[in-house]
Amino acid sequence: QVQLVEYGGGFVQSGGSLRLSCRASGIRFRMSPMSWYRQTPGTPRESVANIASNGRTTYGDSVKGRFTISRDNAKNTIYLEMYDLKPEDTAVYYCNYGGPSGHWGQGTQVTVSS
Repeated sequence: QVQLVEYGGGFVQSGGSLRLSCRASGIRFRMSPMSWYRQTPGTPRESVANIASNGRTTYGDSVKGRFTISRDNAKNTIYLEMYDLKPEDTAVYYCNYGGPSGHWGQGTQVTVSS
């Protein structure tokens, strides 16, 4: 059974930073591409960052240069380090395995005040 559990959301002022974590179980983690998405009410989920099994990363245009995705295969965990946060980064952030039709975590709220 695939399980993804996110940690690390919270409230931060504009310009601040946060680190999100997602621990995965039930998958062959070191061979699995993983992603972070985010969603605000009334909008579709937006791809934020992706990391391949070989560590190659891609980012959404709105977060390039501010967010960093990484993975620790020994801990079955991916991370999203977010810097220079802006109010428009406010969203529920989701960990994903398997793409939009795959598996999702429960989400963690990130709120950035202006």
